[in-house]
Amino acid sequence: MNLKGRVVVVTGGAGGIGSAMGRRFVAEGATRVVLADLDGAGAEREAASMGPAARGVACDASEAAAVTALVREIESREGPIDLFCANAGVSTGVGVEEDDPEAWLRAWRVNVMSVVAAARACLPHWLDRGEGYLLVTASAAGLLTTLGDAPYAATKHAAVGLAEWLSIAYGDRGVKVSCLCPQGVRTNMVFGAQAEGHLGTKQVRVLGVIEPEEVADCVVKGLADERFLILPHPQVRDYFRKKAEDHDRWIKGMRKFQASLMKGTGEGS
Repeated sequence: MNLKGRVVVVTGGAGGIGSAMGRRFVAEGATRVVLADLDGAGAEREAASMGPAARGVACDASEAAAVTALVREIESREGPIDLFCANAGVSTGVGVEEDDPEAWLRAWRVNVMSVVAAARACLPHWLDRGEGYLLVTASAAGLLTTLGDAPYAATKHAAVGLAEWLSIAYGDRGVKVSCLCPQGVRTNMVFGAQAEGHLGTKQVRVLGVIEPEEVADCVVKGLADERFLILPHPQVRDYFRKKAEDHDRWIKGMRKFQASLMKGTGEGS
């Protein structure tokens, strides 16, 4: 995909990877970039810093009705949506021993059902036109795992599986799908106050953190090549391959890595 002249939507656009992608899309010549976020004021501030090609709106990406209304509003105001980036995501920092059903529900709604909502809102228009592009921000956790956060690991696996399914189901009808799977990125999810002390936070910090702008660069290249998997951390491909080659060995290695993180050494894997 060449982004010049395109209409793009980015959920989770008030900061982090979302705003970095939006800024890069504007630089690539997108006609309009709409940043949508539960934090509408934050999305508006980010859009204002990008110039007249961007605008920010309030939208709960996990609410199907809100996403449908957003798509209708954009298509009537800016024109057909070429690229929808389902980028909203949340982490929880909980396991399965904690009695926290709300954490599981929140992760499911934001990390999975927001993608379903985006696909259902956009597909009728894309199938009529014979073209459209969905970018799903999953995570390396969806290919591997994340330690200490069971809802995040489970729902990001689901997001990767859903993106695969959509690509298979609609790829021959003009709908393209890419799945973005970064590892550690310098965002509030990794460096915010709520992330401190979480095992998953320790995991990605030890393995290496990159900037949101680096992720956006990889996204632009991945969209240009129309690749399904976009991996800003190249080592994730090697980890994924080793996991597939010997799953049991990989699990044992992750147990060792988890133990080292809990001891504070950060060794293993």
